[in-house]
Amino acid sequence: MTLLDINGLKTYYRADDGWVRATDDASLSIERGETVGLVGESGSGKTTLAKSIIRLLPDNAEIRDGSIEFEGTEVTDLSDRELRKQIRWSEISMIPQNAMNGFDPVYTVGEQIVEVVTYHENDTSKAEARERARDLFDDLGIDPDRVDDYPHQFSGGMAQRAMIALALSLSPSLVLADEPTTALDVVIQDRILDTIKEMQTEINSAMIMVTHDMSVVSETCDRIAVVYGGRIVEIADAETIITNPRHPYTLGLRNAFPDISDDDQELISIPGTPPDLVDPGEGCRFAPRCPFAREECWKATPETESYGNGHRVKCHRADEIDYLQEEAGKKSTWHDQELGRPSDDTAPIGGDQKAESEVELDD
Repeated sequence: MTLLDINGLKTYYRADDGWVRATDDASLSIERGETVGLVGESGSGKTTLAKSIIRLLPDNAEIRDGSIEFEGTEVTDLSDRELRKQIRWSEISMIPQNAMNGFDPVYTVGEQIVEVVTYHENDTSKAEARERARDLFDDLGIDPDRVDDYPHQFSGGMAQRAMIALALSLSPSLVLADEPTTALDVVIQDRILDTIKEMQTEINSAMIMVTHDMSVVSETCDRIAVVYGGRIVEIADAETIITNPRHPYTLGLRNAFPDISDDDQELISIPGTPPDLVDPGEGCRFAPRCPFAREECWKATPETESYGNGHRVKCHRADEIDYLQEEAGKKSTWHDQELGRPSDDTAPIGGDQKAESEVELDD
C-alpha cells in the first residue's frame, strides 16, 4: 500500500538574485515499511525534498507546484495547525542532521519528549509519557535516568540516539532521517544505523534516508533515488543503483564509492560543481559536468524512461548502458578532456561509439 505519493513537486527559495529551484518537478512514492534513500552531493535538493513533505521550510521557501499525498490526505492543503496536530511527529517525524540543533537547550531531553507525546495523545499523562521516554532510552542503549539531562550534557552519538527516541516516541508511519550519522565515527555510525533499522522494523514505519554517503544507503535502503540539480535523475532498488546504474551522474557517484573487494581500485571524482539553480538553463542539468553530453543534452530536458522493476532514469543516453558503464569506470573519461558544450550534434563530449557507427552507416 502506498503511504506517501509525491507528484511534480516544486519547492523554490527566494534569493537576492531570483528563485532557487531547490526541488524541481520531483515525483516519488513510498510504501509502508519501506526505506528509500535520497542520495546526491550537497546542494542537490535532498533535504529540501524531505522537509517539503512536512512543510518544515524556512520563511523564504515556497512550494510552487505539485502534490504531496500522505495516506490519502493532501499535505499542501492543510493549515499549519492541522499539519502540527495531524501529521508532524504523530504520523511523520524527522531526525535532523544535527541533533543538538533539534533540541531546545533550556529543557531536559525527557521534558521535550513528554511534551511531544502529551500534545498529540490527549489521554496520555505526563507520567506515562515520561515512562515511555525511559523505555525508548533503554531500547536505544542510553541510561533511562538520563532523560533528566539537558542536551548539552550528551555526547554527539548519545544526542543522536536521543533524537531518534524523540522521533519514534509516537510510532510514526514515516521517519525522515536527514544525514542522521554525519560527523560520527564509523563505529557509532554503524551502531546508530542498526538501531534505527531495528526500531523502524518494530513499529513498521517507512523511512526516507537523506545522505551523500553511498555506503549508508547501500546498507540501509530498499530503494535509492539519486538527486541532482533539484531533480530525481534515477531511482531503482538499491542493488540496481549500486551494481547496474544507467545515469552518468550515478555512475560518477559509484566511482567514488570504495569497493573493499578491489585492492587496486582508484576512486574517481566528478569534475566541476553543481549547477546554479537560480538560472540552471535548458536541458539536462548534469550536462556541464558529463563526459557523455551531446548537443541534445543541453537543449532538451530528458524524459523519465522506465527500465522495468521500478527502475526509472532521466537521461538521453540511458539506453547505451554497456558503453556508459565501461567508459565511466576510466579516470581518463572524466579528467583527461575539456568539458563544455559541444559545437554541434556530431561532436559529443568524450566520444560516442554509437554515434560514430551511425555516422558511418549514414554515409
